[in-house]
Amino acid sequence: MDALAHELLVIADWITSHVTMWVLIATGLFLTVVTRAVQVRHLPGMLRAVAGSRTGAEGGISSFQAFAISLAARVGIGNVFGVAAALLMGGPGAVFWMWVVALVGMSTAFFEATLAQIFKVRSDDGSYRGGPAFYMARGMRSKPMAVVFSIISIVTCGFIITSVQANAVAGTLVAAFGGTDSALPGFGGLSAAQLVVAALVFVLTAMVVFGGIRAVARVTEWLAPVMALVYIVLVAIICLRNIHLLGEVIGWILTSAFAPEPLVGGLGGGILAAVINGTKRGLFSNEAGQGTAPNAAATATVSHPVQQGLIQSLGVFVDTVIVCTATAFVILISGPATWGAEGANPSTLTTLAVAHGLGGWTVLPMAVLIFVLAYSSIIAAYVYSDVNMDYITGGKRWASWTVRVISVLSATAGAVLSLDVVWNAVDIAMAVMTLSNLIALVWLFRWGTGALRDYEAQRHDGIAEPVFVGTDNPYLPADVPGDVWTRVPSTTATKES
Repeated sequence: MDALAHELLVIADWITSHVTMWVLIATGLFLTVVTRAVQVRHLPGMLRAVAGSRTGAEGGISSFQAFAISLAARVGIGNVFGVAAALLMGGPGAVFWMWVVALVGMSTAFFEATLAQIFKVRSDDGSYRGGPAFYMARGMRSKPMAVVFSIISIVTCGFIITSVQANAVAGTLVAAFGGTDSALPGFGGLSAAQLVVAALVFVLTAMVVFGGIRAVARVTEWLAPVMALVYIVLVAIICLRNIHLLGEVIGWILTSAFAPEPLVGGLGGGILAAVINGTKRGLFSNEAGQGTAPNAAATATVSHPVQQGLIQSLGVFVDTVIVCTATAFVILISGPATWGAEGANPSTLTTLAVAHGLGGWTVLPMAVLIFVLAYSSIIAAYVYSDVNMDYITGGKRWASWTVRVISVLSATAGAVLSLDVVWNAVDIAMAVMTLSNLIALVWLFRWGTGALRDYEAQRHDGIAEPVFVGTDNPYLPADVPGDVWTRVPSTTATKES
């Protein structure tokens, strides 16, 4: 089993470093060009869209709730463990390349969400379903591609991501609350602490997931923003207490991004290491292009697809430029004594850095916060799996409940099992999802740019809330299939006062 895990790791690393990473960047640059840098031009509009996104759901899922689901998935252990790994292997310069990737990825996220909205369908319960499988089938007219994507998504999100998120956090939580030394007889060598964590994962996940997508939307609506805010407040306190070091830290980041050799002792570095690790971790953390977040974006009730596209694009900015940068600053401020400390590794470095800045009392709160980060990603991953199961089965109730049960059991098992093979397999599965999704984005780019031009034209005419109609729209390459956008929504367009 160890040999298999190693082989999968080698394959996954090669695919990520030599294929996926570069295709993601190239696609992001292409979409940035064809939209004339939508992520820069419409940044103020993104903030306005989020500010007014809690209303207008009409009994469905609000724009903000859909944003919160994807934010819950994005802001996870990748922001804690992934950033630490990027710094250890790529040095401070990796942070700069994470920023670059986020800026490019914002355009990719915009297209994913906009296309998911354009080609979404109405579910039997009145809410919406959509995502890559739907725009592959309805936009590209490639049902085989859509089915393959859906199957991989169901397995990856409903089984692999839920289990590895639980697995990653269980080690941190068990170590903080009791360790693994005292194995209980009759429980396969598991300790009481491990069983308690597994039970906690089971109960909390089942309470929300068994309630379906609406329940996840209600929970993540407050959980995702609150957990991000708490984490940022902790970081802000550390930065303010060490404000005299911020200039030096920023200098490390900028100079190390282009340095041929490592500049800071105790961390990796060199421009090649900085580029590769910063890019890989940035893409993994913000999920732009992976084809997961659009499944949540499509569930929102909005008057125009671009509205949700702008909101989801902002999610990449929040995840990488704000939350990941916050983690990096705390680690760099903590100094070489923390980076080179015994036991310092990606899973512990951030906690050690926070403890260095605020004291040892933060170890337990950080363990709880990391648990919440992973938990939010687990319930968000269930949504992605459920949406794709909905596509394959046509919304059968038994299929939805099957996904719920599998997601809960996978998360519970992940909290107590060794998952080296699964951990290394997830990158391969995600690479297939990502590459097929990027093909769809490029193939359908005229739909995304057409919707953007329609939105911008209405805004130019003074309409505060543009309304999208998918038939006889001069900006689109063809009529949108289905009846979701054939009539003007009840939220009619109004002129700005």
